[in-house]
Amino acid sequence: MADLFSVDENDKAPPSGRPLADRLRPKALSEVVGQEHLTGDDGALTRMIRSGSLGSMIFWGPPGTGKTTVARLLAGETELAFEQISAIFSGVADLKKVFETAKLRRSNGRQTLLFVDEIHRFNRAQQDSFLPVMEDGTVVLIGATTENPSFELNAAVLSRARVLVFHALDETSILNLLSRAEEVEGKPLPLDEEARAVLLRMADGDGRACLTLAEEVWRAARPGEVFDAKALQHVVQRRAPVYDKGQDGHYNLISALHKSVRGSDPDAALYYLARMFDAGEDPLYLGRRLVRMAVEDIGLADPQALVIANAAKDAYDYLGSPEGELAFAQACVYLATAPKSNAVYTAFKAATAAAKQNGSLLPPKHILNAPTKLMKSEEYGAGYRYDHDEPDAFSGQDYFPEKMGRQNFYDPPDRGFEREIRKRLDYWSKLRRERTGG
Repeated sequence: MADLFSVDENDKAPPSGRPLADRLRPKALSEVVGQEHLTGDDGALTRMIRSGSLGSMIFWGPPGTGKTTVARLLAGETELAFEQISAIFSGVADLKKVFETAKLRRSNGRQTLLFVDEIHRFNRAQQDSFLPVMEDGTVVLIGATTENPSFELNAAVLSRARVLVFHALDETSILNLLSRAEEVEGKPLPLDEEARAVLLRMADGDGRACLTLAEEVWRAARPGEVFDAKALQHVVQRRAPVYDKGQDGHYNLISALHKSVRGSDPDAALYYLARMFDAGEDPLYLGRRLVRMAVEDIGLADPQALVIANAAKDAYDYLGSPEGELAFAQACVYLATAPKSNAVYTAFKAATAAAKQNGSLLPPKHILNAPTKLMKSEEYGAGYRYDHDEPDAFSGQDYFPEKMGRQNFYDPPDRGFEREIRKRLDYWSKLRRERTGG
């Protein structure tokens, strides 16, 4: 198996201050490990390079998985000029300079690969500024993000770029990485077997973090000294996670947390939330799961649940750790004590099934707009009744495709705020029967 980082004879020379991760950086795309679905012989990026055409992309994945390295290698293998900026340190003026340089370069016959680290940190207007240079081919944009692009990037950017997912490095890749590091350093890592396993857990799938930890260990070790697990944690001043976040412990605890919230037990929910924080779980993962609980298990029984879950994520972004953890605890208790309903969740699943089965049916003509004379002649919009002009602001028209007939997906229970929604639906149903007979 190839390794995440390559080694040549120059790397074995005295490092002269270069970090180990930099000395072990891959020299070719084929040497990257842990992302075989992208860089392997049949990987998405390999196929793209073979086709001779490179399109704009978004690299989505956790830190230390090779996003920056792969972007640099792509530029080298396609002979594109490489430009790199970070959304954390760059503004509109920096973008304009990069675009002007790329345009000049293109006028001389060479395209630019523009790598934007943390692209989700750019605001909407800044993201939109990429569109013209993407569309006219001035740059091939590769944006890197640790956040879900669907939520953090403009739809216009996403529609012009392919999203490629980078995975956290598995244990085999991390072990190979450590072996390469030992080869470069010319000496074994001074850790016993248990301490080595702890180091793997500390790295948490992050290749750069793994090499940084290894460097700390080598610096701290006296001649002939070998660290056990306890000494390792003291040396690097980092606590080993209680469980492997990629294995059963992770999924068992998040399942327990979710079911405790669903079961309206705030004490158990807080216990499992605290255990996951104590284990070093990614806070944003916990935030996303709380949002999911709000929409899946509470829904419109308490519409504030989603607002509070999202606010907790914003509060954590603002406060950081450990102060921000209290915001998640507050949201967790709120969700656990809120009235429960999966009516929207169930309704959406039923509507999705119906959409797949009847996806070719057109909406009824009376609710379609008719912006052209031809569409008006085809009776688009004919017979539509504007609800605000009707008694009770309710016309009772049928909005489903004619071949489907009326469907009933959403059935709110008589709990929480959905008790009020049920009254409204019953009232509108009564009016519909009176006015349309349906």
